[in-house]
Amino acid sequence: MSCHNDYPCPPVSPIVCDPIVVVRDHYVPQIVPVIHPIKVVDKIHCVPVEKHLYTYSEEEVVTEKGGYGGVTVSGKRSKKATVRTSRTRRKK
Repeated sequence: MSCHNDYPCPPVSPIVCDPIVVVRDHYVPQIVPVIHPIKVVDKIHCVPVEKHLYTYSEEEVVTEKGGYGGVTVSGKRSKKATVRTSRTRRKK
């Protein structure tokens, strides 16, 4: 229907429709703590390793006789044994 100027249309009540819902999603970060426990265990293993230690001792012995510790040096020469090799042997 159309309204004419000659004949005014009667006022009508407006029709209100159900609203159209427009959803606008907004994402906001929410920090959630996630705890990852780490346990460090230091194990000590004893391993036998040889360590060579050397000890020494010194002593000084003084006697009434001459020489060191009662030992004297003789003036005689000792005879040395002659070592023969196969080249020096006589042929029979």
